[in-house]
Amino acid sequence: MIRRLFPRTAAAALGLWLFAAGAGAADWPQRSVRIVVSAPAGSSVDIVARVLAEGLRQQWRQAVVVDNKPAAGGTRGGAEVARSAPDGYTLFLGYNGPLATAPALYARPGYDVAKDFVPVVLTGSQPNLLVVNAALPVSDLGELIAYARSHPGKLNYASVGNGSSSHLAMEMLKQRTGVDIVHVPFNGGPPATQAVIGGDVQLLFAAPSNLLALVRAGRLKAIAVTGLKRFAPAPDVPTVAEQRVPGLGDFEAIAWNGLVAPAATPVSLVHRINSDVNALLASTAVRKKLFDAGIEAGGGTEAAFRELIAAETRKWREVIRVTGAMLD
Repeated sequence: MIRRLFPRTAAAALGLWLFAAGAGAADWPQRSVRIVVSAPAGSSVDIVARVLAEGLRQQWRQAVVVDNKPAAGGTRGGAEVARSAPDGYTLFLGYNGPLATAPALYARPGYDVAKDFVPVVLTGSQPNLLVVNAALPVSDLGELIAYARSHPGKLNYASVGNGSSSHLAMEMLKQRTGVDIVHVPFNGGPPATQAVIGGDVQLLFAAPSNLLALVRAGRLKAIAVTGLKRFAPAPDVPTVAEQRVPGLGDFEAIAWNGLVAPAATPVSLVHRINSDVNALLASTAVRKKLFDAGIEAGGGTEAAFRELIAAETRKWREVIRVTGAMLD
C-alpha cells in the first residue's frame, strides 16, 4: 500500500523552488488547475466538482479543469494525483471509497492515504438513499428485509463501485439483518441507477442527488435514508434507524467528498485553497445549487477533514473485516 516516492520532474522542482523563494500562495495559480474526480460525469461527486470549478475559475482567474477518473473504485485517479507534483495544480476530489475504505479493501490501492495526501477541505456530504425497482412488492424497510429473507440469494443490489459508501452500506445492512443479497458493482451512480430502473438489479444505496427526480416520477421507490435524521430534500422518506428493524437502530452511512492534494504541497498553499473553497461553499448561490442536487455543502479546516477521514477509515475497516468485503 505504501507508494515509493517517484523522482519529481524538473517542472515540479522549479515549482517548489519558487515557493521556497517566496512566490508562495499569493502568486498562485499562474496556469490552469486540474481537479481529478474519482467518479463519472453526472455523479453526485461530479456535480460538486463542477460547481466548485465554476466558482474557483472566477476566484482564481484561471481555468479549472474537471478530469473524471472513476476506474477501480476511484483509486486509479487517486494514484495518479499521489504521483503528481505537490504544487497545487493537480488536486483530487475523492469520496469515502478511495479516501477511507480503499486501505482495507485493496491490498495495493496505489497510494497510502495518510502518507501520500494532505487533506484540504470537506466539500460535501449526504446520506445514502435506499431505492428499489418500482415493481418490487415492498414499500418499507421491514417489508424489504422480509422479502429478502423469503427469497435468499434471489435479489441483486447495485453499487456505484467497490468500496463506495453505496457498497458498504448494503454490506453492513446485510450483516446486521442476516439477509442474502448479491452485490453487482457498477462504475458510478448513473449506470447503477439505470440497472435498477431496468430491473437488472433490484435495489441500490446511493447519493440522493441522482435518485430523487426518478422517485418523484415513479420510476423508483424510496425506502429509507441512511442519516440519523430525515433528509431535508426528501422529508417524507424515513431513516433506516426509525423503521425499527432489529439490528438497525443506530444505522448510519453518510456519503461525503473532499479535496486532497499530493503530500509535500506547501502548507501556505493548502491554507489558500482551503480558504478559497470555504468562501465558495459559504455563498448562498453555491449552497443552493448543491442543496437542489441533494448535497449538503461542506467546509471547515484541514484538520477537521483529516479527523473525518481517520474516523471513517476506522469505522469501515471494521465493517469490511466483519463482512469479508475485501476485494484483493
